[in-house]
Amino acid sequence: MELKIRDQKAVAIQPDMIGLFFEDINYAADGGLYAEMIENRSFEFLEAFGDTDNYFIKEDGLYGWRPYPAAGACEMQVVMGSPLSKENPHYLRFVAKEKNAGFVNKAYDGIFLKKDAEYKVTFFARTRYFNGNLSVRIEKDGTCYAGADVSTELSVCETYNYWKKFEVKLRAVDSVKGADFVITLSEPGMVEFDFISMMPADAVAGVFRKDIFEIVKDMHPGFIRFPGGCIVEGNTLENRYRFKDTLHEPWNRKNNWNRWAVHENSKENGFHSKYSHYNQTLGLGFYEYFLLCEMVGAKPLPVLNVGFACQYMSTEQVAIDSPEFQEFLQDALDLMEFANGSTDTYWGAVRAKMGHPEPFHLTMMGIGNEQWQTERADFFERYQIFEKTIHKADPSMKLIGSAGPDITSERYTAAWDFYRKHQDEEGFAYALDEHYYVKPEWLLAHTHFYDDYDRKIKVFAGEYAAHPLSGMNRPDANTLEGALSEAAFLTGVERNADVVVLASYAPLFARVGYAQWSPDMIWFDAETAYGSPSYYVQKMYASNMGSETLTVPMEELLEAEKNNIFYSLSKADDGTIIVKIVNENDREEKVSLSLPEDRKDATYSGSVLTGELTAHNSVEAPDKVRPVEISGKAAEGVTLPARSFTVLRLN
Repeated sequence: MELKIRDQKAVAIQPDMIGLFFEDINYAADGGLYAEMIENRSFEFLEAFGDTDNYFIKEDGLYGWRPYPAAGACEMQVVMGSPLSKENPHYLRFVAKEKNAGFVNKAYDGIFLKKDAEYKVTFFARTRYFNGNLSVRIEKDGTCYAGADVSTELSVCETYNYWKKFEVKLRAVDSVKGADFVITLSEPGMVEFDFISMMPADAVAGVFRKDIFEIVKDMHPGFIRFPGGCIVEGNTLENRYRFKDTLHEPWNRKNNWNRWAVHENSKENGFHSKYSHYNQTLGLGFYEYFLLCEMVGAKPLPVLNVGFACQYMSTEQVAIDSPEFQEFLQDALDLMEFANGSTDTYWGAVRAKMGHPEPFHLTMMGIGNEQWQTERADFFERYQIFEKTIHKADPSMKLIGSAGPDITSERYTAAWDFYRKHQDEEGFAYALDEHYYVKPEWLLAHTHFYDDYDRKIKVFAGEYAAHPLSGMNRPDANTLEGALSEAAFLTGVERNADVVVLASYAPLFARVGYAQWSPDMIWFDAETAYGSPSYYVQKMYASNMGSETLTVPMEELLEAEKNNIFYSLSKADDGTIIVKIVNENDREEKVSLSLPEDRKDATYSGSVLTGELTAHNSVEAPDKVRPVEISGKAAEGVTLPARSFTVLRLN
């Protein structure tokens, strides 16, 4: 096969085109990117039940905690009365009946320690009838892997109602997995506890789990959309994501139950899933999301609730003419002020107090998540109200509209009809958010999906992924087959960069054994984090986006696709020509590179992702499928391995 490269510009490419979509699904925040190791640290966890329009919760403040060494040695009660935090009013009242009695935390699958690593334990305690010491330890099978004694007479600070804050440093004497977090009392007595936290000392910015953060950073995402997803709306409006609840000290951030705690509830399981205790501590909040964007060099793209609960799971909504709806509008304005306002504004001062006096340079906002119009749900009218309100405050803000939950139904058609009626209104909508979770065959068959789109309103491919397999807890669903089809589809996305200005795979994260949805881009357990084949496709794109596409005649593209070869060409500002090419065949293909005369002596460097179609990574084999580096002389062509995605940079 000959690939003819013409040094002729086609369309400009947005430099931040390939990004990330973060949603707190699959324990992506607590138990994931947020480095907190303790589960239910403030004794506020809720257990969720129910189904569409019929949800309820029960308090289960002792979830994740148990007596040590046995129930008879102590009494444990979750109580209220004189709290550390009015947002989280419950706390543990612990009575030791004998020496060295205490309590243990579940900590997901148990604590993982790395030899010689340091960890920071923070907790609040109030002694009632106790004069001894406390012991904080990490144990497994009777062996202590890290520990320290704490005098109750010494503390970092004390509140008006006598809660004392303690900070303890632990160093692991050896590595261990699945260990217990234990606090014991040196003698009988009563002590009250709240906000018991354990963080690795190497947590990035004291917030982000280091290995997961590095994987995200290494992708070089152009933007991050947050905090969801259906999380934005909630299964009820009461449990929607309220960004202002996250702008406090961690122990003052109000605990919430997670929308995914009721995923796949049914009559057969009593409307009670295995993830019924999936909660949100909000330790990873809007300040941290903005900080994450800044630290990895990505533009922030927060998504706003327009007064609907999740339309899949609820019919709850506030009326447009109600005072409650005004609260949603005010939240949009206050978020803009928090992100961009000077320190002499109310919310700008809040940002500064949290540690960031400089603005976060917010330029884009999503209006609604996966919303659609119905006879009852007046989304289009809500969008217009939000648009006018936001642009009155900041005419330059780029707004992302919703094309609905799919790209095949009347909901999608109605959305585009609505936005096109307003396409001549300056700034009305920067882009429409399109979502599609499909079989690999669909992506391969639709590499020209955006060829005929109108160019006036842009597209945000906000949630997409190939699904060779799907379901709960399926790391094996992230196959090379799916990744190659995504790479092929993205050649068409890149060629249509004058239409598709933003694109992000979804979901981003999944904790092994805690995943409600598969496949996912990055998987992890307590010890290991790894990128899937789909992650490497995204990384290879994000790290190799030129500033403009190069012209390729349609007949040449179609001829290559007849032979299961998909490709796109782009050019970087420094003149480097970038070739992205997918070989879907089960045999290798030799490709000759026909270059302009002034590049006949060009060399190339690049990377290749290849393997068996069913190949996938795992915690046991995290690097089974990953790119390998290649280089050569362009005049000699390049050999594409069977079932491969190749990126070449020609200099």
